Amino acid sequence: METYDTLRYVISIVSLVAMFVLFIGVVLFIFRPGSKKVQDETSNAIFRNDDKPKQTTRDGEPLSGNQEGH
Repeated sequence: METYDTLRYVISIVSLVAMFVLFIGVVLFIFRPGSKKVQDETSNAIFRNDDKPKQTTRDGEPLSGNQEGH
């Protein structure tokens, strides 16, 4: 049983260190220089081919550039 306990202890320490290194790696990857552009493109990807409906008034008339009272 002594070998089993030692092996279990070593594996738990190695697993903890591996998880910590993975966490630090992910954080560094996310905040690396130059990643802002990629993150902005990815966050706006769902809007890339978005066809906007024609804006109309409540009466169905097209909006004009000069609208008073709004």
